[in-house]
Amino acid sequence: MSSGGLAISAAQRAALSRWLDHLRALKGAAENTLAAYGRDVGQFLDFLSQHHGGQEGLAALTALGQPDLRAFMAAMRDREISPRSMARKLSAVKNFLAFVADQEGTDATAALSARGPKFQRKLPRPLAEEAARDIIQVVGDQAREDWIAARDMAIVTLLYGSGLRISEALGLTGAAHPLPEMLRITGKGGKERLVPTLPAAQHAVARYATLCPMDLHKDAPLFRGARGGPLNPRLVQKVMEQARLQMGLPATATPHALRHSFATHLLAAGGDLRAIQELLGHASLSTTQAYTAVDAARLMEVYEKAHPRA
Repeated sequence: MSSGGLAISAAQRAALSRWLDHLRALKGAAENTLAAYGRDVGQFLDFLSQHHGGQEGLAALTALGQPDLRAFMAAMRDREISPRSMARKLSAVKNFLAFVADQEGTDATAALSARGPKFQRKLPRPLAEEAARDIIQVVGDQAREDWIAARDMAIVTLLYGSGLRISEALGLTGAAHPLPEMLRITGKGGKERLVPTLPAAQHAVARYATLCPMDLHKDAPLFRGARGGPLNPRLVQKVMEQARLQMGLPATATPHALRHSFATHLLAAGGDLRAIQELLGHASLSTTQAYTAVDAARLMEVYEKAHPRA
């Protein structure tokens, strides 16, 4: 955690550990997320030890103000940390400081009022409806073996038809075959949700299962690699890359773009924004809005229907 030779104090290290345990237990944060938070806050605490000239306890954290956080951000800028990464680091630090203040019964308002850098959020680019449908067929034309072609088609059909992440689709086991009308998915942070499956997805998975030369028993991965092991997500990305080159689509036409397309096309067809939020497994409605590429007028129309004025 330390990068400058000045160790973080035992009290601060213990507070960091308690905060991560809190996020793990009460917020359901994924382990990769927790690891990133731990690095960000550890970097901040290490900076403070250097900035203030030595180890400090929890009292020093509760006495921090905007100048301390601005100094940290300046140090990050000197290391050419991007505005997006800096904003993420500052968010983690603020969350940690709020936790410490709550534990210590102090007020962290001064430090929490520090503003992070502005950056242009990159919105996802969904495929056009026709392109999304066509790319499924094109993906099926890439493989030399019928069962592999059927596998790839089944996966991309699930990504577009049910809005699954690659990890969620590849996390399915043989117990998901035959594909039910409602599929229970375990998403980020171990959160479960139910997503409907289209007849096209049910047929695609059934065709793959019929052609697959492996025994798809209920406890093993549903989608297999050529040697029988779990399918590497990189292979799905590669298949999509080949298909988009053949179709002349931009580099943004990735497997994850199919999930964006699912949300955008569903909303454009009149779907409720909050229902789509549930289907995608988003904790925040604002995240769902970022997943859609519907114009502002359409968003307002959906909003007005969902929240009629008295």
